[in-house]
Amino acid sequence: MPLSDLPWWRWRARIRSALHMFSDPVFQRAAWLDGSGGYGDVTDAVYRLVEDTWLDRWSAEKYVGSIFRDSAEAVAVDGAVLRVLRIVHQVGADAPAAAYLGHPDWPEAVRAAREAHHRLAAGDGEDPGLPPCSLAELRRLTAR
Repeated sequence: MPLSDLPWWRWRARIRSALHMFSDPVFQRAAWLDGSGGYGDVTDAVYRLVEDTWLDRWSAEKYVGSIFRDSAEAVAVDGAVLRVLRIVHQVGADAPAAAYLGHPDWPEAVRAAREAHHRLAAGDGEDPGLPPCSLAELRRLTAR
């Protein structure tokens, strides 16, 4: 199923981008700890996760049919958002990546993000195992 079949597919693309990055520890080490460019930092990913949607304030269920295909996607996204934001609030905004990745609850946030990422990728008919796209690729994708 194409990503663009949902009314707010650009928001979905940004949320998927963030979830993909939060779900991949190998990517996190390379991009966030070692600093390979083009992907933004943890704060950028948090912003993509909650920016226009206010998923930090209300449930993803509100967006079923516009961003998310069904309640199962919404529940998975809510679980990931809550776990990531809990860590961000405990560590503080704009902390170094190592502070987030070293948090004792980070593995659970990664697991929840992976579940949500896989569910959304499957809903879009895409391979969840591909590496995350760069911010430039995301801009090209959402410029259509």
